[in-house]
Amino acid sequence: MLSRMKERNFPLHYVVTLTTRPRRASETDNLDYRFVGQTDFENLRAENHLLESANVYGNWYGVPRDDVETGLSSGKDTIVKVDVQGAKNIKKIMPQAVSVFLRPASKRDLAARLQKRKSESSVDLALRLKAADDEFERMADFDYVVVNEWGQIDRAVDDISWVISVERCRPRQTDDR
Repeated sequence: MLSRMKERNFPLHYVVTLTTRPRRASETDNLDYRFVGQTDFENLRAENHLLESANVYGNWYGVPRDDVETGLSSGKDTIVKVDVQGAKNIKKIMPQAVSVFLRPASKRDLAARLQKRKSESSVDLALRLKAADDEFERMADFDYVVVNEWGQIDRAVDDISWVISVERCRPRQTDDR
């Protein structure tokens, strides 16, 4: 999704999250994630360099605080890809953040996508699908829900673009009154 937004030259600041999990063959460091060792990750957490972090499926993920602050201070809309737990944590820290739940058209669609990816064992696949059930129950916690139908990525990107446009038009409280 984010790669398609970049291809279409969306003028956003894209934050690349950190992870301790091993890189998949199809992934590029500093593009898909920043792949770091456990010790480096723990040091970043201890030194408050992460806006939020969470252990997901036995691996750590985190959002680099400096990267978010750089994007926001530049005046650009800043986009971060996190799971429902990360979105909830960010909303606690930054209530003005806008959250978008990106979901597949159906649970069957999600299962087919994960199977096609061939990166999980059958046990891990079952775990991810169970976690997805829990995540679907938390959609109401998000500001928007965008459906990403298989083969319709541009429609989902257009919907996210619409969300950004709507949010830019929303009146904000400022100290300039």
